[in-house]
Amino acid sequence: MPINLAKGQKVDLTKGNPGLKNIMVGLGWDVNAYDSGADFDLDAAAFMLGENGKCPTEKEFVFYGNLEHVSGAVKHMGDNLTGEGEGDDEQIEIDLTKIPANISKIAFTVTIYDSDVRGQNFGQVSNSFIRIVDEATGKELIRYDLGEDFSIETAVVVGELYRNNGEWKFNAIGSGFQGGLAALCGHYGIEVA
Repeated sequence: MPINLAKGQKVDLTKGNPGLKNIMVGLGWDVNAYDSGADFDLDAAAFMLGENGKCPTEKEFVFYGNLEHVSGAVKHMGDNLTGEGEGDDEQIEIDLTKIPANISKIAFTVTIYDSDVRGQNFGQVSNSFIRIVDEATGKELIRYDLGEDFSIETAVVVGELYRNNGEWKFNAIGSGFQGGLAALCGHYGIEVA
């Protein structure tokens, strides 16, 4: 049974699962029936952050335009343009043993592509979740269902993987931003053209 988290809850990941090395972070969502006629293209991303909560360089921002970190620690498995179907819509693979020493946290986010143009926001999205799976066993370790707390936001920080006394923990965040991906990039210290 996976641990189902509530917003703000923190849980040990490696302490309870010794030897955990490769995890898959799955993100999923559904679009509500009353949509705007345009496809919803939600994009998952991972921001690899230093102690200061910022990305050391833009290479630590892993998303559909930069699918793999140079260390091999974080790999985005590709963009899903519609979010149709069951299960994960996008997946990010993490090798905990390869995460560089200067990275203390990895934030997982979801944004709505072209939200301004399409008039879309997270109030029109439901059943959003993040889950963490042990790739060696296929076992789901953690699941966090975001609920329907959003209305005008166009970006959400779903959760964070963070280093604590040599162990990795997960924090269910679920906080929304306005301004889409550009706002998130600014928050994490990446300049957007």
